[in-house]
Amino acid sequence: MVLISQRIFLETIKKYCLAHSIAVEVRSGGWLVIMTKGNVRRLVIGYDIGLNSAVAHQVANDKSACADVLALAGVSAIPHTLYLGAKFSKHIPGSDSLDAMQLLLEQHPQGLVVKPNEGTSGELVVRVTTRAQLETAVARILAAHPSLAISPYVEIKDEVRVVLLDARALIVYGKTRPMVIGDGIHSLRALAQATATADQLKTIAEDFDDATLDAVPAAGERLLLNWRHNLDAGAEPVLLTDGATRDACIALAINAAQAVGIRFASIDVVRTDGAWKVLEVNSGVKMEALGRAHPALVEAAYDAALDAVFA
Repeated sequence: MVLISQRIFLETIKKYCLAHSIAVEVRSGGWLVIMTKGNVRRLVIGYDIGLNSAVAHQVANDKSACADVLALAGVSAIPHTLYLGAKFSKHIPGSDSLDAMQLLLEQHPQGLVVKPNEGTSGELVVRVTTRAQLETAVARILAAHPSLAISPYVEIKDEVRVVLLDARALIVYGKTRPMVIGDGIHSLRALAQATATADQLKTIAEDFDDATLDAVPAAGERLLLNWRHNLDAGAEPVLLTDGATRDACIALAINAAQAVGIRFASIDVVRTDGAWKVLEVNSGVKMEALGRAHPALVEAAYDAALDAVFA
């Protein structure tokens, strides 16, 4: 199935191929791209441009495995614990245990983040603080995915994405979450409805209970509308062009890429409790939301990766 969000990625590939006399075929509704130049034939599938090994790609896409690899390499990262659905849990006894998940919840009173073990764009990523919420989130995820990953909820002050190619930072940007400022008159719900998009309002309704939404924030009080930093959930990209924060994030991202053995990736690093940690490593480099704000920058990054493909 073609995703409209793939348009920038596909158009950039086609433009590159035209400029470099490379024959290009787009198949499977845009999911598969075949590029041919003379005797050289290269494939793109999904957002995987073909530079990463199969093992690196699979480790990056497996949140719990990636967290384990990073921890063993001494790279500071947010831990992710694997739990399996009924089909596969027989291979790892206890990997489907709700009691074990509940114990994890009791160890982290601020809550847990439950998500598909493989997946992108923040799909089905849920924060839970009660057993009932945990059971509901687990049931929803395992109805659509064979496994899930659970990490402790941490308050993330900043999140930065680093797009790397062979240990070289191509793009570095932060993610600014949507917020409202209280006026002492209107409820959080009313303030959000005045500024948020339809998608953001849907997310808000899922993240906040009615009592919170109906409360009236004090005048001048700043309230975030989303605990997630995903661009698809309403966050805005802010380019980091220099400074200590940018340098620290790049250094951590390079360490993570080297630990996984990955060449082309987007790596999310977060600041929590005053320290930077890796949140995720993404083998498929998706930059559609960023491309709407900075199309030339995204095109240059994909061009550099394609140069490496045909080197």
